[in-house]
Amino acid sequence: MSVLKDKVVLVTGGSRGIGAAIAKRLASEGADVAITYVKDAEAAAKVTKEIEKTGRKALAVQADAANPEAVRSAVEQTAKALGRIDVLVNNAGTAVPNSFENATLNEIDRMIDINVRGVLVATQAALKHMPDGGRIISIGSCVGERNLTPGLTAYAATKGAVKMFTQSLAREVGSRDITVNNIQPGPIDTDLNPASGDWAPSQVVNTALKRYGKVDEVADLVAFVASPAAAYITGANLTIDGGTNG
Repeated sequence: MSVLKDKVVLVTGGSRGIGAAIAKRLASEGADVAITYVKDAEAAAKVTKEIEKTGRKALAVQADAANPEAVRSAVEQTAKALGRIDVLVNNAGTAVPNSFENATLNEIDRMIDINVRGVLVATQAALKHMPDGGRIISIGSCVGERNLTPGLTAYAATKGAVKMFTQSLAREVGSRDITVNNIQPGPIDTDLNPASGDWAPSQVVNTALKRYGKVDEVADLVAFVASPAAAYITGANLTIDGGTNG
């Protein structure tokens, strides 16, 4: 049964990694899906083609999450092309590992612009096109709850902001039956944080399962939160980190 049949989804940063897995997973549940991307049009086109193979509509919009006007435009283009936005997945994010003492203002600003302001701008714009019963899902991080990794102090601060934004907004839009939730992944095998990378051993040792997570595992949790089965879950921070924070 397609639990998201004929729903419209917007996934920011949906051309690769976790975002691409989410976009394809929600399409498999019957949704029409729009994604944003920054530079790699070829990767975005690959995702939309895979979605279209399932018989669903797909749209790729170039938009840097650090650019508020681009983000608003992407939301408007999605609503115009697909009719509305039932589910917003704030997936676009970035990390610039560095000790806080040595972090540059440009590095800090980049993370704030994408991880915090980008989420707020996309959500505010999408709410204008979201019917009652919609879903807002942000991809935070387990370090927004508890950070064990030196070099991620500023990044953890931005993800902690997403956590509080989620809890607060849930109170404001609950009367519209819109749920707002935050998915907090731990180490997930992507091209930005590969399980074979230099940072992997220190992250794996902190997990209970002693492995990296897979993008499809995160996508499965997002699909559940987007579904009718999760209608009574809101303001929640759902951690999927292999026991890192356990």
